[in-house]
Amino acid sequence: MSSPSHPARSFRTLVYPAGVDLSTSALRFLARELTARRLAQGTRWRRLAAGRQELLVLAHLRCGNTYAQLAAGFGVGTTTAYRYVAEAVDILAALAPTLTEAVRAASGKAFVILDGTLLPIDRIAADRPFCSGKHKKHGMNVQVIADPAGRLLWASPALPGSVHDIKAARTHGIIGALAGAGVECWADKGYRGAGGTVRVPYWGRWETLFPGQRAVNCSHAKVRALVEQAMATLKTWRLMRKLRCSTSRITSLVQAVLTLHLTCSN
Repeated sequence: MSSPSHPARSFRTLVYPAGVDLSTSALRFLARELTARRLAQGTRWRRLAAGRQELLVLAHLRCGNTYAQLAAGFGVGTTTAYRYVAEAVDILAALAPTLTEAVRAASGKAFVILDGTLLPIDRIAADRPFCSGKHKKHGMNVQVIADPAGRLLWASPALPGSVHDIKAARTHGIIGALAGAGVECWADKGYRGAGGTVRVPYWGRWETLFPGQRAVNCSHAKVRALVEQAMATLKTWRLMRKLRCSTSRITSLVQAVLTLHLTCSN
Protein backbone atom coordinates (compact mmCIF):
# COMPACT_ATOMS: atom_id res chain seq x y z
CA MET A 1 0.00 0.00 0.00
CA SER A 2 1.47 3.30 -1.03
CA SER A 3 1.85 6.07 1.51
CA PRO A 4 -0.46 9.04 1.16
CA SER A 5 0.99 11.87 -0.80
CA HIS A 6 1.59 15.19 0.90
CA PRO A 7 1.46 18.51 -0.88
CA ALA A 8 4.87 20.08 -1.38
CA ARG A 9 5.62 22.77 1.16
CA SER A 10 6.79 26.16 -0.06
CA PHE A 11 8.57 28.63 2.21
CA ARG A 12 8.49 32.36 1.64
CA THR A 13 10.18 35.16 3.51
CA LEU A 14 7.65 37.23 5.40
CA VAL A 15 8.28 40.97 5.36
CA TYR A 16 6.73 43.38 7.84
CA PRO A 17 7.23 47.08 8.65
CA ALA A 18 9.41 47.89 11.65
CA GLY A 19 10.86 50.95 13.35
CA VAL A 20 14.37 52.06 14.28
CA ASP A 21 14.63 54.05 17.51
CA LEU A 22 16.93 56.78 16.20
CA SER A 23 16.46 60.46 15.51
CA THR A 24 16.18 61.77 11.98
CA SER A 25 19.49 63.60 12.49
CA ALA A 26 21.33 60.27 12.16
CA LEU A 27 19.36 59.49 9.01
CA ARG A 28 20.16 62.85 7.43
CA PHE A 29 23.81 62.73 8.49
CA LEU A 30 24.53 59.32 7.00
CA ALA A 31 22.49 60.01 3.88
CA ARG A 32 24.54 63.17 3.34
CA GLU A 33 27.82 61.28 3.71
CA LEU A 34 26.69 58.50 1.36
CA THR A 35 25.54 61.02 -1.23
CA ALA A 36 28.90 62.77 -1.06
CA ARG A 37 30.70 59.44 -1.53
CA ARG A 38 28.57 58.61 -4.58
CA LEU A 39 29.24 62.00 -6.13
CA ALA A 40 32.98 61.66 -5.49
CA GLN A 41 32.99 58.21 -7.11
CA GLY A 42 30.81 59.33 -10.01
CA THR A 43 28.23 56.64 -9.30
CA ARG A 44 25.48 56.81 -11.93
CA TRP A 45 23.03 54.22 -10.60
CA ARG A 46 22.46 52.14 -7.49
CA ARG A 47 19.77 49.64 -6.63
CA LEU A 48 18.90 51.73 -3.57
CA ALA A 49 18.95 55.49 -3.18
CA ALA A 50 21.24 56.98 -0.53
CA GLY A 51 18.35 57.41 1.88
CA ARG A 52 17.30 53.77 1.57
CA GLN A 53 20.87 52.55 1.90
CA GLU A 54 21.23 54.61 5.05
CA LEU A 55 18.08 53.06 6.52
CA LEU A 56 19.39 49.59 5.70
CA VAL A 57 22.66 50.33 7.49
CA LEU A 58 20.94 51.72 10.58
CA ALA A 59 18.66 48.68 10.76
CA HIS A 60 21.77 46.49 10.78
CA LEU A 61 23.68 48.47 13.42
CA ARG A 62 20.82 49.46 15.69
CA CYS A 63 18.59 46.40 15.45
CA GLY A 64 21.17 43.75 14.60
CA ASN A 65 19.26 42.53 11.53
CA THR A 66 21.17 39.96 9.49
CA TYR A 67 22.13 40.48 5.86
CA ALA A 68 19.50 37.96 4.80
CA GLN A 69 16.80 39.87 6.69
CA LEU A 70 17.95 43.17 5.23
CA ALA A 71 18.03 41.73 1.74
CA ALA A 72 14.44 40.49 2.06
CA GLY A 73 13.19 43.71 3.58
CA PHE A 74 14.80 46.05 1.05
CA GLY A 75 14.42 43.88 -2.04
CA VAL A 76 18.13 43.42 -2.78
CA GLY A 77 20.55 40.52 -2.79
CA THR A 78 22.42 39.41 0.31
CA THR A 79 25.74 40.37 -1.28
CA THR A 80 24.40 43.82 -2.09
CA ALA A 81 23.21 44.29 1.51
CA TYR A 82 26.67 43.32 2.79
CA ARG A 83 28.38 45.69 0.36
CA TYR A 84 26.10 48.58 1.32
CA VAL A 85 26.74 48.04 5.03
CA ALA A 86 30.50 47.70 4.60
CA GLU A 87 30.66 50.90 2.55
CA ALA A 88 28.72 52.94 5.13
CA VAL A 89 30.65 51.48 8.08
CA ASP A 90 33.97 52.45 6.48
CA ILE A 91 32.71 56.01 5.89
CA LEU A 92 31.51 56.38 9.48
CA ALA A 93 34.61 54.81 11.01
CA ALA A 94 36.82 57.32 9.21
CA LEU A 95 34.85 60.15 10.86
CA ALA A 96 35.20 58.82 14.43
CA PRO A 97 37.19 61.05 16.81
CA THR A 98 40.76 60.04 17.55
CA LEU A 99 42.08 59.65 21.08
CA THR A 100 43.85 63.01 20.77
CA GLU A 101 40.59 64.71 19.81
CA ALA A 102 38.71 62.99 22.63
CA VAL A 103 41.32 64.02 25.23
CA ARG A 104 41.24 67.58 23.93
CA ALA A 105 37.46 67.63 24.37
CA ALA A 106 37.83 66.15 27.85
CA SER A 107 40.44 68.69 28.95
CA GLY A 108 37.70 71.16 29.84
CA LYS A 109 35.96 68.69 32.15
CA ALA A 110 36.66 68.04 35.82
CA PHE A 111 37.64 64.42 35.16
CA VAL A 112 36.90 61.43 32.98
CA ILE A 113 36.09 57.81 33.75
CA LEU A 114 37.95 54.95 32.08
CA ASP A 115 36.74 51.36 31.90
CA GLY A 116 36.78 48.36 29.62
CA THR A 117 33.92 46.32 28.24
CA LEU A 118 33.72 42.97 26.50
CA LEU A 119 31.80 42.76 23.23
CA PRO A 120 30.70 39.12 22.87
CA ILE A 121 31.64 37.39 19.62
CA ASP A 122 30.73 34.12 17.94
CA ARG A 123 33.83 31.98 18.44
CA ILE A 124 34.61 28.40 19.45
CA ALA A 125 36.48 27.34 22.58
CA ALA A 126 39.71 26.79 20.63
CA ASP A 127 40.06 30.52 19.94
CA ARG A 128 41.99 31.23 23.13
CA PRO A 129 43.15 34.78 22.30
CA PHE A 130 39.51 35.91 22.28
CA CYS A 131 38.49 34.20 25.53
CA SER A 132 38.14 36.52 28.52
CA GLY A 133 39.00 34.79 31.78
CA LYS A 134 37.15 37.48 33.71
CA HIS A 135 33.87 37.13 31.83
CA LYS A 136 34.23 33.43 30.94
CA LYS A 137 33.23 34.05 27.33
CA HIS A 138 34.71 34.98 23.97
CA GLY A 139 34.77 38.61 23.00
CA MET A 140 36.71 41.75 22.12
CA ASN A 141 38.07 44.23 24.67
CA VAL A 142 37.04 47.84 24.06
CA GLN A 143 38.17 50.71 26.29
CA VAL A 144 35.62 53.45 26.96
CA ILE A 145 36.11 57.02 28.16
CA ALA A 146 33.12 58.82 29.69
CA ASP A 147 32.62 62.33 31.05
CA PRO A 148 31.52 63.12 34.67
CA ALA A 149 27.87 62.71 33.63
CA GLY A 150 28.45 59.24 32.18
CA ARG A 151 28.24 60.37 28.55
CA LEU A 152 30.30 58.43 26.04
CA LEU A 153 33.28 60.42 24.75
CA TRP A 154 35.43 57.82 23.04
CA ALA A 155 35.71 54.10 22.37
CA SER A 156 38.97 52.39 21.50
CA PRO A 157 39.83 49.95 18.73
CA ALA A 158 38.96 46.37 19.68
CA LEU A 159 41.55 43.96 21.07
CA PRO A 160 41.15 40.22 21.80
CA GLY A 161 39.17 39.51 24.95
CA SER A 162 42.14 37.91 26.71
CA VAL A 163 43.88 41.30 26.89
CA HIS A 164 43.63 42.86 30.37
CA ASP A 165 42.25 46.37 30.76
CA ILE A 166 45.51 47.97 31.88
CA LYS A 167 47.41 46.40 28.99
CA ALA A 168 44.74 47.58 26.56
CA ALA A 169 44.92 51.12 27.97
CA ARG A 170 48.68 51.15 27.56
CA THR A 171 48.48 49.67 24.08
CA HIS A 172 46.15 52.45 22.94
CA GLY A 173 48.22 55.13 24.69
CA ILE A 174 45.28 56.24 26.82
CA ILE A 175 47.21 56.68 30.07
CA GLY A 176 49.94 58.78 28.47
CA ALA A 177 47.45 60.92 26.54
CA LEU A 178 45.43 61.73 29.67
CA ALA A 179 48.58 62.47 31.68
CA GLY A 180 49.96 64.70 28.93
CA ALA A 181 46.76 66.76 28.92
CA GLY A 182 46.54 66.81 32.72
CA VAL A 183 43.09 65.19 32.71
CA GLU A 184 42.18 63.40 35.95
CA CYS A 185 40.89 59.89 35.37
CA TRP A 186 38.93 57.53 37.61
CA ALA A 187 39.24 53.80 37.02
CA ASP A 188 38.72 50.48 38.81
CA LYS A 189 41.29 48.12 40.34
CA GLY A 190 41.98 46.59 36.94
CA TYR A 191 44.14 49.65 36.21
CA ARG A 192 46.25 49.33 39.34
CA GLY A 193 49.79 50.55 38.64
CA ALA A 194 48.79 52.61 35.62
CA GLY A 195 50.30 55.79 37.04
CA GLY A 196 49.87 59.18 35.44
CA THR A 197 46.57 60.84 36.33
CA VAL A 198 44.69 57.55 36.77
CA ARG A 199 43.11 57.15 40.21
CA VAL A 200 42.18 53.68 41.45
CA PRO A 201 40.63 52.45 44.72
CA TYR A 202 42.73 51.30 47.64
CA TRP A 203 43.88 47.72 47.18
CA GLY A 204 42.90 45.03 49.65
CA ARG A 205 39.98 43.16 51.12
CA TRP A 206 37.23 45.30 52.61
CA GLU A 207 37.75 44.03 56.16
CA THR A 208 41.48 44.80 56.04
CA LEU A 209 41.07 48.43 54.98
CA PHE A 210 41.09 51.35 57.42
CA PRO A 211 37.80 53.27 57.85
CA GLY A 212 39.18 56.20 55.87
CA GLN A 213 40.19 53.92 53.01
CA ARG A 214 36.75 52.34 52.99
CA ALA A 215 35.13 55.76 52.75
CA VAL A 216 37.41 56.70 49.83
CA ASN A 217 36.60 53.44 48.03
CA CYS A 218 32.86 54.01 48.49
CA SER A 219 33.09 57.52 47.03
CA HIS A 220 35.28 56.23 44.22
CA ALA A 221 32.77 53.49 43.36
CA LYS A 222 29.89 56.00 43.18
CA VAL A 223 31.80 58.14 40.69
CA ARG A 224 33.03 55.20 38.66
CA ALA A 225 29.54 53.68 38.41
CA LEU A 226 28.58 56.46 36.00
CA VAL A 227 30.66 54.82 33.27
CA GLU A 228 28.02 52.08 33.10
CA GLN A 229 25.79 54.61 31.32
CA ALA A 230 28.41 54.94 28.58
CA MET A 231 28.65 51.14 28.34
CA ALA A 232 24.88 50.89 28.05
CA THR A 233 24.87 53.59 25.38
CA LEU A 234 27.30 51.56 23.30
CA LYS A 235 25.27 48.38 23.68
CA THR A 236 21.92 49.97 22.84
CA TRP A 237 23.18 49.30 19.33
CA ARG A 238 22.06 45.67 19.35
CA LEU A 239 24.72 44.51 16.94
CA MET A 240 27.25 45.13 19.73
CA ARG A 241 25.54 42.56 21.97
CA LYS A 242 26.61 39.58 19.83
CA LEU A 243 29.02 40.13 16.96
CA ARG A 244 29.05 37.40 14.33
CA CYS A 245 31.43 39.00 11.85
CA SER A 246 35.17 38.72 11.30
CA THR A 247 37.16 40.09 14.24
CA SER A 248 39.05 42.31 11.79
CA ARG A 249 35.82 44.26 11.16
CA ILE A 250 34.85 44.89 14.79
CA THR A 251 37.00 48.01 15.24
CA SER A 252 35.32 49.63 12.24
CA LEU A 253 31.89 48.74 13.61
CA VAL A 254 32.71 50.23 17.02
CA GLN A 255 34.03 53.42 15.44
CA ALA A 256 30.97 53.67 13.19
CA VAL A 257 28.62 53.33 16.16
CA LEU A 258 30.65 55.95 18.06
CA THR A 259 30.31 58.39 15.15
CA LEU A 260 26.55 57.89 14.93
CA HIS A 261 26.10 58.24 18.69
CA LEU A 262 28.04 61.49 18.87
CA THR A 263 26.17 62.81 15.84
CA CYS A 264 22.77 62.00 17.34
CA SER A 265 23.65 63.42 20.77
CA ASN A 266 24.98 66.74 19.47
